[in-house]
Amino acid sequence: MTRVLAVANQKGGVGKTTTTVNLAAALANDGREVLVIDLDPQGNASTALGLEHHSGVLSTYEVLTQDVPLAEIVTRAAEGDGHLWAAPATIDLAGAEIELVSLVAREGRLDRAIQSYLGEHVARHGRPLDYVIIDCPPSLGLLTLNALVAARELLLPIQCEYYALEGVSQLLRTVDLVTKHLNPDLSVGAVLLTMYDGRTRLSSQVVQEVREHFGAAVLPTVIPRSVRLSEAPSYGQTVLAYDSGSSGALAYVQAARDLDGAHHD
Repeated sequence: MTRVLAVANQKGGVGKTTTTVNLAAALANDGREVLVIDLDPQGNASTALGLEHHSGVLSTYEVLTQDVPLAEIVTRAAEGDGHLWAAPATIDLAGAEIELVSLVAREGRLDRAIQSYLGEHVARHGRPLDYVIIDCPPSLGLLTLNALVAARELLLPIQCEYYALEGVSQLLRTVDLVTKHLNPDLSVGAVLLTMYDGRTRLSSQVVQEVREHFGAAVLPTVIPRSVRLSEAPSYGQTVLAYDSGSSGALAYVQAARDLDGAHHD
């Protein structure tokens, strides 16, 4: 079974894209077949994976609004030992929120594109995808809704800072609505604590609070604050390629194993 995860939190700056690309690269390095779908008009996941995503490049925009098959936009990423694939986003996606409003069955367009791609991936590459990881924009609009309808699991990054849980309740209400009306299979698959600073009492308090709130869904590994994590994308790399020995890289490798193991146990 392919695990389809939406990495979402409508609060910006919580490490969504960093989490998406580094978990994906770590899983791919471990031999899992992984597809990253960039659904954020800013295209930061595309940048971090070294994909072309200037205006005019076929992207998730055309998939959602013009029914272009995913197979036409998916490319193999430079990292991940040949197991990492990616679908880029362009700035055109910013207009998709408005264009999708008038389309039939607008919430399910990404889901249909993914479902038809899964078989095609096997036919083309000889093995099924283990993971599809969708990087959502920092909002609860139609793009994020498409991701939640397509996903089976929400992967929720929460930063260890003030107001960490603010906005999370709104996202969880949305998840409830999606589960009731559009996708009964969706659940909170994993919560990942990011930007942890071991020197502050605040970080520890947030960890405790989030673990009390979400229980077993919280992955054991926390992601530390790390300069390397923020530097890597400007080189078109994940932190695993940029500095594999850094605390951020090691944490994401471990978090990927937590995520992978949680499913197989």
